[in-house]
Amino acid sequence: MLDYDKEAGAYDALRGGEPRAAAAAEAVLGLLPPRCPGLLDVACGTGIVTRRLAAARPETRVTGVDLALGMARTADARMPGTVVVGDSRRLPFPDASFDAVVSVWLLHLLDDADVRRAVAECARVLRPGGVYVTTVDKAAAHNVGSDIDAVLAARPRSPAHDTAGHVTALAAAHGLVPAGRARFPGRGQGRSPRRTIADLRRGWFVTLAPGEALTETFAARLAALPDQDRPRPDPVFSVRAYRRT
Repeated sequence: MLDYDKEAGAYDALRGGEPRAAAAAEAVLGLLPPRCPGLLDVACGTGIVTRRLAAARPETRVTGVDLALGMARTADARMPGTVVVGDSRRLPFPDASFDAVVSVWLLHLLDDADVRRAVAECARVLRPGGVYVTTVDKAAAHNVGSDIDAVLAARPRSPAHDTAGHVTALAAAHGLVPAGRARFPGRGQGRSPRRTIADLRRGWFVTLAPGEALTETFAARLAALPDQDRPRPDPVFSVRAYRRT
């Protein structure tokens, strides 16, 4: 897994920046309840999406939490005094503290045990009638049927623990029922061969460690593709909402 403390400074630029954040925030906002006095953004990262949620809902008290100190510092610079350092598996908030809880691009980073803990914690801090909004099926979204995907299809895979069906089942176990869904484009995240090679060598793909012979084999195959700097189509991400009964 990437070191998110070290990634904080370049994180937004490498992942679509403001256009991607705007698309993500729009999808999330469309799933939030009309009245939402308190919102928690879990794994808020650099705060690039959190800030947009706060700007769109000025009547809402928005709080961000992230485990990586570098990310939390960047988010706090955007939203001073509203960001805390904390673990999604042990959120530092009392039960029933928020009317909405959001986790964008979190669950795909966790193993199954930690996905279970994170969903349980998001449900715990949610008030009755509140809504939990989260991205699902993150890895699948990146497969857009391109020549890059054809090369990467042979790589070792780790199981996905953020599938929509799995997250829905976990949510149900904590009294959360489906309350809507949305999709949004990962603007600026269409892969080019050269960028994918750089991501391989940075440890982006968790089953292909930087410096290993297999990683370099895939890098060589990607280097043989045409149009090395042409981005392939953007991924389209999925978001699900669950209401606490």
